Amino acid sequence: MRLRTSRLLFTAALVAACSFLACRDEQAGPKSRAAPGPARAAPPSGAVVDSVPGDLTFRSGATFANGALEYLGSKVTPPGARPGETVTLSHYFRALRPLPQGWDYFVHVVDPASGQMLGNADHAFAGGLSLDRWPVGKVVVDTHQVTMPAGPARIVLGFWQGEMRMPIDQPVLRDNQMRALGPNLGAAAPSLPEYHAHRTDAPPVIDGALDDPAWQKAEAVVLTQSFNGSKPDLATTARLLYDDQFLYVSFDCEDPDVWGTLLQRDQPIYTQEVVEIFLDADANQRTYNELELSPNNVIFDAYFPARRQGMDTSWDSKMQTAVKVRGTLNDDSDRDEGWSAEMKIPFSTLASVPNIPPHAGDRWRFNLYRLDLPDRRTQHGQSFSPLFMGDFHNLPRFGWLIFD
Repeated sequence: MRLRTSRLLFTAALVAACSFLACRDEQAGPKSRAAPGPARAAPPSGAVVDSVPGDLTFRSGATFANGALEYLGSKVTPPGARPGETVTLSHYFRALRPLPQGWDYFVHVVDPASGQMLGNADHAFAGGLSLDRWPVGKVVVDTHQVTMPAGPARIVLGFWQGEMRMPIDQPVLRDNQMRALGPNLGAAAPSLPEYHAHRTDAPPVIDGALDDPAWQKAEAVVLTQSFNGSKPDLATTARLLYDDQFLYVSFDCEDPDVWGTLLQRDQPIYTQEVVEIFLDADANQRTYNELELSPNNVIFDAYFPARRQGMDTSWDSKMQTAVKVRGTLNDDSDRDEGWSAEMKIPFSTLASVPNIPPHAGDRWRFNLYRLDLPDRRTQHGQSFSPLFMGDFHNLPRFGWLIFD
């Protein structure tokens, strides 16, 4: 009778969780941008133990399904893992009343700022200890391993069945996908970079050439690998300027094979070679614009009312662009030097611009990107602010654009 009552309590508690997917969270964005997820380095293990060790690196106290079971915390070894290093995770739980069968266990490795999936470490709890066999009042532990991703990460975990996730009672101890917040992995993310855009009284001519005196006065920044901030094989130098009406952006790209086959506006040129700027003018990490340019001088521009939601390609940035190829476009029989691109973006068309013209000291969130396919198959991403995940829409990692 106690078990039947317990099942009824679970059923009532789960009604609120029916809108959550089970355990599979697909990473948003083109698949070619996806980051490889951390892999399990050894089979999971675990057992019933007498008590929680005193050296837990993370303590939780989250309870599931109206207090049916408690997530006590986790131990991370080593606590400050480096990228590529094997991390051993031990997660401690306690059943507070008999638990039903049929629930599976999930463990996700996510970006700590956005919650987006970096890796899936789902497995059978403690090598196969089902919930209905957990002894009430005893501590159970699940131990498994993951590979530390390129940047900071966080563990989130819980239990799923069909299309439901077991509800977590305390909102502050879970994320918006009904996953219990677990320990952080690795060191803290580096601070966000800043770019100071200078005001110009003599704007550059938009012709693809970067020999205007205005560009020589602009601050130059060299993009790094988007996933981890390391030096890329091919250099990309970007500069920004502004005046009362426009934001000016230039890119200078080393490229031995300049190519692109998509020739219509708003085609997915981000699947080929392209330079990009993302602008979150009011820095609210919701509304933003994405503007791209290919070596064929083809534009892709879109407005987003929220991160990766409601993409509106009918939005027209009305930007002027030009490209100059140093070599032969779409000819892989020779070796090119590279290509340069210029954008002239009206402030008046961008989303949620606080001031037109920008005031000195105004701070926008933004990022600069380049995508290159040296073998015409494998994409290499570069950025101004490293993302530590395979998604250019990682808004929390956008840098700062400061108007001087």
